[in-house]
Amino acid sequence: MSTTADDRYTVPALQRGLDLLGQFSRHTPELTGADLARQLDLPRASVFRILHTLEKAGFVERVGDSTSYKLSLGVLRLGFEYLASMELTEHGRPVIEALRDATGYSAHLVVRDMRDVVFVAKATGRNALFHSIQVGARLPAHATVLGRQLLSDLDMAALTELYPDTPLPAHTPKTPATLSELKALIDVDRARGYGISQGGYETGISTIAAPVFNDRHEVVAAVSITVPAQHLVAAQTELLVPQVKHAAVQLTQRISHLPQLGRPTTTPKTSREKLAA
Repeated sequence: MSTTADDRYTVPALQRGLDLLGQFSRHTPELTGADLARQLDLPRASVFRILHTLEKAGFVERVGDSTSYKLSLGVLRLGFEYLASMELTEHGRPVIEALRDATGYSAHLVVRDMRDVVFVAKATGRNALFHSIQVGARLPAHATVLGRQLLSDLDMAALTELYPDTPLPAHTPKTPATLSELKALIDVDRARGYGISQGGYETGISTIAAPVFNDRHEVVAAVSITVPAQHLVAAQTELLVPQVKHAAVQLTQRISHLPQLGRPTTTPKTSREKLAA
């Protein structure tokens, strides 16, 4: 009886769509409409409509000019968002909390969803100015130092595919207008292993960010701190940059088990300890 009652709230079309997606696997990565109709015991016309809907939503795509379909990036994004909300944040939260404690500034963990930077975890610092940055908030990747870390795996062809229209949307006078300008900024950050934005996206705020890698050395996230200052003096960057980079290395280790290349032999002193020394 309870099952029948629960069935009243089931959406049949949605259920069929989910069942269709479930037919794809590592063993059957490509299927035709006829294959799916046979496996699901549905009319081909119904399967065609479901495939058309899922294709428009970005969850399946045609394999070249054939009649076969395969899973598309929409499914990957859903899976990645799940991992980001679970494993990545589970490992990342204590890392950014330690970074907050070491520096005194708000620390964040971010991932990329297409052209957006998404905040998935935060540790609030002493300054209440940054309490407004909430988990789930989004920023344009091309216009932020956070985005530059997350875009650093992309070559020019991939960037062009991601940003087919130019000039790029301007958010401040410092926003790169072309992909060449964006790529140049990305390459500088990638070469030194971190990025700094001083009033580049929001007036009166400086951000230091470093990338986090998976076991294939692909960028999957970034950690950062936000400093209530339009500009950072050299003494501040000398103190804070190693802290942010160390946090990124720690999180990389937690999620990838890669050797900590270039890791200092001892944990860096906190900014407070250095200032007191």
